Amino acid sequence: MRRQRKAKIIATLGPASSHPDTLETIVRAGVDVFRLNFSHGEHAEHQARFETIREVEAKLGRPIGVLMDLQGPKIRCGTFADEKIELEAGAKFHFDMDKTPGDTNRVSLPHPEVFAALKPGANLLLDDGKLRMRVDKCDAKSAECTVITGGPLSNRKGVNLPDVMLPMSPLTDKDRVDLDYGLEMGVDFVALSFVQRPEDVAEARKIINGRAAIVSKLEKPQAIEHLDEIVALSDIIMVARGDLGVECPPEDVPILQKRIIRACREAGKPVIVATQMLDSMVTNPAPTRAEASDVATAIYDGADAVMLSAESAVGKYPIETVSIMDRIMVRVEQDDLYYRMRDANRPDPEHNSPDAISAAARQVAGTIGAKAVVTYTTSGSTSLRAARERPEVPILGLTPKIQTARRMTLCWGVHAVFTRDATNFAEMVGIACEVAKREEFAATGDSLVITAGVPFGTPGATNILRIAWLTAKD
Repeated sequence: MRRQRKAKIIATLGPASSHPDTLETIVRAGVDVFRLNFSHGEHAEHQARFETIREVEAKLGRPIGVLMDLQGPKIRCGTFADEKIELEAGAKFHFDMDKTPGDTNRVSLPHPEVFAALKPGANLLLDDGKLRMRVDKCDAKSAECTVITGGPLSNRKGVNLPDVMLPMSPLTDKDRVDLDYGLEMGVDFVALSFVQRPEDVAEARKIINGRAAIVSKLEKPQAIEHLDEIVALSDIIMVARGDLGVECPPEDVPILQKRIIRACREAGKPVIVATQMLDSMVTNPAPTRAEASDVATAIYDGADAVMLSAESAVGKYPIETVSIMDRIMVRVEQDDLYYRMRDANRPDPEHNSPDAISAAARQVAGTIGAKAVVTYTTSGSTSLRAARERPEVPILGLTPKIQTARRMTLCWGVHAVFTRDATNFAEMVGIACEVAKREEFAATGDSLVITAGVPFGTPGATNILRIAWLTAKD
């Protein structure tokens, strides 16, 4: 089960991929983390899928991460008397709080927080950006708009407000119920939708209280204005290009993707690139060349992981989709340009002992031709610092905590192993050599570079580097 690449694959589970045989096959094909999308499905369905993941994990002996993705606030217009209208560019259109079915002149928008934040000149995007309106006048209960881009509008279509900071928590009542359920179930990661400001992450962190890693989904332009603060408060960042692509001009999205990845690389935080990566494979057995380039670009940019959504959840070819994504990633990571870009974009170490040790481990491994950098960690922080350095060799992440092993499944270059605890450094070296041989990272006569923190069990205390040579007795 050793991967031939360092970046990771997340796949969304759904009807196309939840059967135990299919799930096991796509893990073997390359999936490292499964996403449970709580925008769809009942709790019982997610529980059944979670249990299947854990059964496959036990069978394969490889940690598998589970990410729950919360729905977040969904702003939608009301219904229409005729179910559907046609709006012409230049026409006037009203939104209000009246729940009476709408017509060609008005429709309900049952979100008082939207009217509280609207200002004249703001843009409203409807139906994933297909229709655009400009606010002319507004008050606490209504808004008069001019249609800029017309078209058909039907019941309960989504509304995006790219120019407005909405006074809304990213956690709805539904999200809070889902979150309690997911944490009790034992998910490893929680993805927050609709993050606009650092306070949104802080609110979720108080509730989660260390029971799962926090993934902040950047899908609002307002979040980009607070990028560094949100990255600092989050455990992981997701470039959620679906809504981001609706609310931002299309030409800005690739630039924002690179900017977000760079900020995460500087901070040593894993970053996921998501949405429509191999979208045509929902119905086709092969991707377009543009999609293959999109996956490759994310890897060249330095993403820790790429994510499949509908492709693996409801698509006709979930196994083939994972396989081709894996092949693209492996091919990119073999390219000389990838190595040059990786080295050119390596952030400088911070002025602390964990970064100094991690930087030295990368350099020593390259100098002596070590087969792996081995990190012994309880919290995962030692492995994260090693991954920030982007060594040429794999990172063997050893931990006595299964929860930490599962969280390391989203960390670039880390092959996570749940192993027995060590009471002293000599025992830890012995475990490292034993696991490296068993997992086929090294053989007799090969060397390893080992990092750890002493005293054991102290998060972030990486302060020791050791070179070990494997012997016949390991």
